[in-house]
Amino acid sequence: MTDENQRVDASRTPLATPGPPGAAPAAPGRARRLAAPVLTLAVAASALGYVAAVDPYEPGHYPVCPLFRLTGILCPGCGGLRSAHAFAHGDLITALGANAMAVIGYFVFAGFMIVWLIRAYRGGPTPRLALAPLYWWGIGAMALIFAVVRNLPFGSALAP
Repeated sequence: MTDENQRVDASRTPLATPGPPGAAPAAPGRARRLAAPVLTLAVAASALGYVAAVDPYEPGHYPVCPLFRLTGILCPGCGGLRSAHAFAHGDLITALGANAMAVIGYFVFAGFMIVWLIRAYRGGPTPRLALAPLYWWGIGAMALIFAVVRNLPFGSALAP
């Protein structure tokens, strides 16, 4: 083998792994596997804690929805901060009244975090929200229907 071929072949060889030759690389420790979901949960809990502490019903703390300010139309996210505030205080009825779709999102997030923490603890794969495109279109259609209905007179119960 020429010197040039040895250099090319050397670039294809995997990096040396600790342990006996031919052994599979060691799996990351439990603490390292739990780092990402625990950090994600800490950031989400901090954000929810901030919204719980700073009342969105008092003007001047949070910006107004630009779509609502410009058009007077409630978007699917309008009332989300008020919903999070009520949810953080344990008032599920008020949270649903402020933004029912956001409350569904809180429970979906909680379920995802539980699955992620359990899988990370056990050493399993990270869960993914890998839905077929038809489901994503369905979720978008539901958000659009929610936005339209909450802006109509008969859907005023869905308005914040």
